[in-house]
Amino acid sequence: MELNGLLQGARLPGHVDFPTSEVLGPDASEDAIQDLIDRHGLIFIKPVFRGGVGKKGKAGLVGKAMATDFARAYRREKRASKEVGAELRALPGVHHPIFKGKPVNFDPRERFVADYMARAGRDNVFHAFYRELVQALHEQGASPYVFCVNVDAVIAALLLALLWPDYQAGRLTDRDLETAAFTVFLYGRMIGSAAEIDGHLNRGRNMDTRTPASGCGFVV
Repeated sequence: MELNGLLQGARLPGHVDFPTSEVLGPDASEDAIQDLIDRHGLIFIKPVFRGGVGKKGKAGLVGKAMATDFARAYRREKRASKEVGAELRALPGVHHPIFKGKPVNFDPRERFVADYMARAGRDNVFHAFYRELVQALHEQGASPYVFCVNVDAVIAALLLALLWPDYQAGRLTDRDLETAAFTVFLYGRMIGSAAEIDGHLNRGRNMDTRTPASGCGFVV
């Protein structure tokens, strides 16, 4: 017997007290979704559609709806925090102080990766969600401008796409994901540091040896 989907499939292990993820159904209210986010910090919604026709388009619509719902909840949280004088929590993976104040913001590193993936014909649902989220935050009034998706979000999106099946199967833990993210970030930072040293020594010492995104490459 096969039980498809998190909503129905999670019920069977529950009869024998086997631990399962908390699951909300399609009728869950915004308050219920926000409560789940507050208690767990991260939620994942995976739509499943029968048949290939329109599957990608439907998934995109669901992702946009998720981003819109989160943006509305974040707007309410922002207003509530302002009323009581509390500090608003930061959203990991979006914004960066250097881009503050511009109507539409882009991290050139994120755009480089996004363009490369597009040329290769590859999709990443996690990265796509981040892009929908920054638009939704602005459209729903949670931000006066469009945040950028920063490089931390790109690292997280690429790693989640790579490691999600093993994580879902229980072969990887939360700690494993955290270690993987830190390791990948560290390797990139080490290569970047070496490149910066080389730039200062061989391209001038005016403390401005930045390379435009069009001149960047990547290391495999």
